[in-house]
Amino acid sequence: MKIGKLKLKNNVFMAPMAGITDLGFRTVMREFGCSLCFTEMISAAGLIRGTEKSYRYLESAPNDKPLGIQIFGSDPDILADAAKIAAEAQADLVDINMGCPAKKVLKNGAGAALMRNPQRVAAILKSVRKAIDIPLSIKIRSGWKHDEINAIKIAGIAEDCGVDALIIHPRTVTQGFSGLADWDLMAEVKSNLQIPVIGSGDIRTPEDALRMHALTGCDAIMVGRGALGNPWIFKGISKYFGKVSAGHLPSPAERKEVIFRHLEMNIALYGESRGIINFRKHLLWYTKGLRESAQFRQSIVKIGGKKELVESVNRYLDSLENTGIADERSVL
Repeated sequence: MKIGKLKLKNNVFMAPMAGITDLGFRTVMREFGCSLCFTEMISAAGLIRGTEKSYRYLESAPNDKPLGIQIFGSDPDILADAAKIAAEAQADLVDINMGCPAKKVLKNGAGAALMRNPQRVAAILKSVRKAIDIPLSIKIRSGWKHDEINAIKIAGIAEDCGVDALIIHPRTVTQGFSGLADWDLMAEVKSNLQIPVIGSGDIRTPEDALRMHALTGCDAIMVGRGALGNPWIFKGISKYFGKVSAGHLPSPAERKEVIFRHLEMNIALYGESRGIINFRKHLLWYTKGLRESAQFRQSIVKIGGKKELVESVNRYLDSLENTGIADERSVL
C-alpha cells in the first residue's frame, strides 16, 4: 500500500491514542505486524512554543518506522509551522486531528470542532500542504451529531487540498465512543474519494477487520482500543490478509514475555517510578478477560516497584500455565 510517496508493507495500522501510543507501545505493536504507527496527539502550539511535554511526544527510534506524527490545533499558520517541525523530526507522515471529541480540545476550536468549520479546514490544509512535502493525512469523524453528518463534504475538501489519505472514525462527536461506528458512511466516503481511505472504529477482533474491509472497501484498517493489551490482533489480521501463516491465542508464557519486554521499554522511557505507574494500565489490559484475573488486577494497582510487579505477574501467569487460559478476545 502507498500513501503519497510512502510505501507500507501492509494495510494494518495502529491508531494514535492519547496517553497510550508512546514509543514503547508502538514498538510492541510493530513486532506483531502493524505497518504504520502514530504518535499521541501533539499540540501544534506546544511544538511552536518548544514545550518539553510536546517535544517528548516526538521521541522515536530507528526501529520506530514508518511513523506518523499527529498534530492538532485550529490556526493554519501554527499548524503549518508545527508540521515543519514534525517533518524535521523525521516523520514519515503528518496527520492533522480533526476528530478528537475531548472538551479541552473542542473549546479551542480544534479536533472535531473543525468539522463545523469547512472554510477553516480548507485554510489549514492548504497552509500545511504548502509547508511540507511528506505525506499528509487527516483524521475525521462522521460529523458533530446525527443531523450534522458532513464527513463526505470534509473528505472532498481534503482531497481537493492535496491530502494524501483520509482516516475516518465514523462516530459523531456527541457519540464519543458509545454506540456503533457507521460503516455504511465509511463506504460512502470511500466511494467518493480517489485517495486512500483508512477505516477506524469497532475493530476488536481480526474478524471485524475482515468484515470492515469487505463491507466498506476501505484501503486500510486502523486498530484502536482493540489493540490494548492485545498486540496479537495484528498477527491475526495479517493472517486474513495473507501476510503471515498463522495467528493464535498467546500462552501465559508468551504473554509474559511481551509484558516484560513492554515493561522494560516503559522504564527506559520514563524511569522506574513513573514507568511502573504508567505501565499498570497496560498490565490491566494485558490480563483483561483471563481466568481469575479480577483478584490479580486489584492487587497490582498499588504496586510501585519493579521487583514486586515482576513477581506478581510471574505468580499469576505461572498459575495459568498448567491449567489452561481463557481469553474472550479472538486473535485468529
